[in-house]
Amino acid sequence: MMNELKETYQKLIDENIESKSIEEVLEILTSTFPDEVCFSTSFSFEDQVITDYVKNSEIKVFTLDTGRLFEDTYNTWNLTKSKYKLAIKAYYPNPEELEPFIQDNGPDSFYRSVENRKTCCDIRKVHPLKRALMGNKVWITGLRAEHSVARENLSQFEWDESNQIIKYHPILFWTTEQVRDYIKKNNIPYNILHDKGFVSIGCAPCTRAIQPGEDFRAGRWWWEDASKKECGLHVHK
Repeated sequence: MMNELKETYQKLIDENIESKSIEEVLEILTSTFPDEVCFSTSFSFEDQVITDYVKNSEIKVFTLDTGRLFEDTYNTWNLTKSKYKLAIKAYYPNPEELEPFIQDNGPDSFYRSVENRKTCCDIRKVHPLKRALMGNKVWITGLRAEHSVARENLSQFEWDESNQIIKYHPILFWTTEQVRDYIKKNNIPYNILHDKGFVSIGCAPCTRAIQPGEDFRAGRWWWEDASKKECGLHVHK
């Protein structure tokens, strides 16, 4: 089954699917993989743009509620549901993993070591993501190249070996200005933290606003070396 999916992925690449518009690509994906295309949203600027693109499609929308999100993120979630009337499915950490980890290490152990932080990300994000992706063949994301050095050489389509799924990044090469313009033009609700210097918004204890001149990822896990600043959701070979 996976070989067939990889073959279909390669066929899409050979047919130069990346040269088509977002609307055309979404139509191709939903017709090729009916009821097997999903989109993960964190209600970021980028994800709000994509939500607007998929609003009238059969694409399944889900989010990962880590339990440590900003209140402004929950507000954006509510506004998004109200505007688009979408069924956004939420996935949560497994209590059988989370409770002993917190009991043994405390609620903020991620500040003490990279190992603790990555374990926390695994429990709150990576493992719920695995459940969310089950039964799907295409995963749509809001990744943008500007956000990380590790993403600068990505293609809009990639084969995710760890999750055995095709990934599509529709606005990978959009600039921040393009994203903001689309949000404004289409009157899309967004997280007001973006107006306060927050670029990449994750869990509240691990996210801060960036200062002028700082790198996009400076606001995430700022106490760690820049080379370690991925949470495990997106693994690029």
